[in-house]
Amino acid sequence: MLLYGHQIQSRLLLGTAQYPSPAILVDAIRASGTQIVTVSLRREAADGSGAGFWDMLRDTGTRILPNTAGCHSVQEAVTTAHMAREVFGTNWIKLEVIGHSDSLQPDVFALVESARILCDDGFQVFPYTTDDLVVGEKLVQAGCEVLMPWGAPIGSGQGLRNPDALRAMRAHFPDIPLIVDAGIGRPSDAVQAMELGMDAVLLNTAVAKAGDPVQMAQAMAAAIDAGRAGFSASPMERRDMAVPSTPILGLAELA
Repeated sequence: MLLYGHQIQSRLLLGTAQYPSPAILVDAIRASGTQIVTVSLRREAADGSGAGFWDMLRDTGTRILPNTAGCHSVQEAVTTAHMAREVFGTNWIKLEVIGHSDSLQPDVFALVESARILCDDGFQVFPYTTDDLVVGEKLVQAGCEVLMPWGAPIGSGQGLRNPDALRAMRAHFPDIPLIVDAGIGRPSDAVQAMELGMDAVLLNTAVAKAGDPVQMAQAMAAAIDAGRAGFSASPMERRDMAVPSTPILGLAELA
C-alpha cells in the first residue's frame, strides 16, 4: 500500500486513545503489527509533560499520523494541523472537522476547504469523510491522495452501515487509497471492509475498549489480512438459487 510515496506493509492503522494504560497501548501496537498510529495534538501538553507519551510511541517504531480530532471549524482545524506539524515533525495530518455533535459526522464543506488550505501549504492530508462520491471528488481535487470514508459514527462499533456506498467508492476511485475510518467494532467488520476492496482500516475504540486489547489487536490484524486475501482471490458472486457442487452427470443409478 502506497501512501503519499511511502510503502506501508500493514493495512491496519491504530488509534492511541482510551487504553487502560500506556503499557497496554504499547503491547497492542506491537501485537497489531501496525506501522501507523494516530495521535491527537491534545495528548501533547503545551508544557512538555506529554514528552513521555511521544517517546513511548517513537520507541514502537511506528509512523505518527497526527489528527485534528475535536475541531469544528476550518480555522481550528488548520491551526491545529500547523501546531501538529511543529510538534511531531511531519507533513502527514489526519484531517477531522466535525459538523454534528451527536453523530460526529464530518462537516464536509469545512473539510474540503480545510483540505485545500492544508494541501496548498504542503501537508499530506488524510481526510476523515463520509462515503459521498461528490465530496470525495472535491477532496481529491483539493489535493488529497488518500480518502478515509467512515464505516459508521466514531466509537459506535456498528460496523459498515452502508457497504454499497463503500463499494461504489471503490469503483469510482480505483487508484485512490481508501481507508475505512470509524465504526469498526468486531473483526468481522474489518473483514467485510477489506473484502469490499478497501486498502486499509483505521480503528481505535474496538481495540482500546475490548476486554483484552492486546488479543483484539491481534484479531483485527488477522481479520484485515484475511479480508484482503479474500478480495484478492476474487470471491464468487452471490446467487439467488442453489447450484449443486457435485455434478449429476456420472452418478450411479440405484434401482
